[in-house]
Amino acid sequence: MIDVSEWLRARLSRRGILAAGLAAAGGSVISAAAATGESRREASSAQADGHGAGEAGSPHGSSHGAMMTVGEVDATRNGFDTAEMLTEWETGTVSRLPDGRVLRTFEIDAVDKEIEIASGVMFPAWTYNGRVPGPALRATEGERLKIVFRNYGSHPHSIHFHGIHAARMDGIPGAGVIGPGEEFIYEFDAKPFGCHFYHCHALPLKRHIHKGLYGLFVVDPDPARHPEHTQIARSRLFGTPESTEWQEFAMVMNAFDTNFDDENEVYAVNTVAHAYMKRPIPIVRDRPVRVYLVNAVEFDPVNSFHLHGNFFDYYDHGTTLTPTLRTVDTIMQCQAQRGILEFSFNDHEPGLYMFHAHQSEFAELGWMSFFDVREAVA
Repeated sequence: MIDVSEWLRARLSRRGILAAGLAAAGGSVISAAAATGESRREASSAQADGHGAGEAGSPHGSSHGAMMTVGEVDATRNGFDTAEMLTEWETGTVSRLPDGRVLRTFEIDAVDKEIEIASGVMFPAWTYNGRVPGPALRATEGERLKIVFRNYGSHPHSIHFHGIHAARMDGIPGAGVIGPGEEFIYEFDAKPFGCHFYHCHALPLKRHIHKGLYGLFVVDPDPARHPEHTQIARSRLFGTPESTEWQEFAMVMNAFDTNFDDENEVYAVNTVAHAYMKRPIPIVRDRPVRVYLVNAVEFDPVNSFHLHGNFFDYYDHGTTLTPTLRTVDTIMQCQAQRGILEFSFNDHEPGLYMFHAHQSEFAELGWMSFFDVREAVA
């Protein structure tokens, strides 16, 4: 039998951590009730001043009566900016193998680093290249990949790639886990094409993932290998004219256990709570949108993505050139599950279109965002 009083205390503690525990640590949030009142005052003030909803500093989140973190995160101190992260693809350096194939080399360092996940709320992270999530790696199907991994952290670490490779390249104990100060080189072919995930596989696994050692890994299809879907493949191949017609975004759903009780207190896309509520993602109305989405959340069995006012096609794991789901507005992902979302606002009026986790608690604690749909600039 469930002890209801114990369950209630646990939930109140978890929901109240931002308002109480994190505020004591230097961060602060507003309650839903306070947000509603403040939003009305700010909205009235903004209207009186003649400011539109799309301008910097306007109360996007609070105008919806939402719970939202207060204050801004220092992107310079963090060393990464959530707005830039959306389109910041790491393509490595390219050379040629003796057989003429492309060799694409990435360099990744594990580094201990304190990061800010909400205004004034610091988290002692373990990072790849000083950021959480790690760099969004991008390669093309059939290339040879070389990943030079150096561990400058305080614990043994590795990189486990979700893809096809030899056992000795698996990034698990005995096959790529290295101690502080050591180096390991992973080599394998880029296959299959799709939207993939990489993370540390040192033990204890849940700690290494939760602390921030994970990232997005995209392998674009080689159009020559898919003659039945050449145009679709070209639209996904980074740098082609067909791909530049799309507005592509890298999104890693993540969360943080700030008091280390195996329960998350902060949820986000790309680490910073409510980042894309405060700075909605600009979308040109007449260009299609493609989102590479992966769930990296520890301690919760399922995460989700829900889009307001629109529907999308979904490619589970991104390993097909035809959708696995058509015309849906919500998908669920367990940890490490990922996929590609494609949609368009072409027949919509401009405005703010919300997207968020459809677990209300996740949304209230940071995983809520907006697309700012605009007309193309002439």
